[in-house]
Amino acid sequence: MKILHTSDWHLGHNLYNYDRTEEQTAMIRQMTDIVRQERPDVFLLSGDVYHTPQPSAAVQTLFSEAMVQLHDAYPEMVIVVTAGNHDSGSKHDIFRTPWHALKVYTVGNIDKEHPETHIIEIPGKGYVIAIPYGYERNIPEGFFQELIDRVTVMNSDNLPIVMMAHTTVKGCDFTGHDNATEFSVGGIDSFDIEELGKGYDYLALGHIHHAQFVHGGNHRIRYSGTPLAISFDEAFDHTVSIVDIHQHGDTPDVKTINIDNPHPLTTLPTKGFATWEEAKMLLKKFPDDIPAYIRLNVEVDDVLPMEANAEANELVKGKECRFCHINVRRSQQQSATEKAFTVQEFQEENPLDIAQRYADDMGIPFDEEMESLFKETIDLIHQEDREN
Repeated sequence: MKILHTSDWHLGHNLYNYDRTEEQTAMIRQMTDIVRQERPDVFLLSGDVYHTPQPSAAVQTLFSEAMVQLHDAYPEMVIVVTAGNHDSGSKHDIFRTPWHALKVYTVGNIDKEHPETHIIEIPGKGYVIAIPYGYERNIPEGFFQELIDRVTVMNSDNLPIVMMAHTTVKGCDFTGHDNATEFSVGGIDSFDIEELGKGYDYLALGHIHHAQFVHGGNHRIRYSGTPLAISFDEAFDHTVSIVDIHQHGDTPDVKTINIDNPHPLTTLPTKGFATWEEAKMLLKKFPDDIPAYIRLNVEVDDVLPMEANAEANELVKGKECRFCHINVRRSQQQSATEKAFTVQEFQEENPLDIAQRYADDMGIPFDEEMESLFKETIDLIHQEDREN
């Protein structure tokens, strides 16, 4: 079975209020060309199709047109799409039946009552176990293994078994994600590899944006990564994965194909931080004809001048580039005990850290029970966003 594995398209994402439809369209066009050239048996999109649970009509149309273009590029290919934590599962489930006419299978929510709906047979080629994002408390214990065991019974011809999931797996490299730790990335707590079951030949993961094999996964567990950078900190190649599995039990052969962004995300200086005056000079010297997004890394002793953003915007007038953001770092001369935050620093803080700091200031014990309740409240808020 030959697979094209991708994830985390984040259609509808705006970068500092700049519309990215042109880039997302270019990404889909390249993806379609790859399908035409590689002719995979199955196309896997492992979650975070959209950037928000309530994408606009135009963004949903972009996705629909992408599915048609991919199908037309190789009509024999089966397409499987699962919802991620940024998606509304119900939006993916609504059109599940009509999509079947184009061999597109969308799986938006975990169906505890009908687990067989998560199993998609690729005739003569193999099986896909499609599991969308779900809060840990909504996933029945042993659910992953139950599905693998069901497929194992069905798999009399010893065909490859592939599973999809959208989650954080312990041991992954979460470079590029804000406020991430080994225990939680993007609000999703980490799973141990063992919790995802045994018996699959390849686990096609979504959620982590850096393409990688997961340490300890025996070359079978892989994040394809996002094909288009979502933040300036994602300073790595953005690719899709082409996976070949000859039969059940074989180690997958994997190659990557780069996706080019017509508007690359560029940080000045390319390494470290500059003074404000140095940063302005770098921006002034940036080539006029490169259509990049620009972030400035600036170190200050106190705060930036109030007119800093206006000055930066003035410096890019007449250029193809788009100024986005000044990433401010305070110099080490500042007192380590200073509690004042800039608006930017506050926005970048983890909500849990803010809550703990507030409790400390108020003299309230922030124990494990309170931390658990706080996390559960945040989960409920996120779940309501996805369902509405």
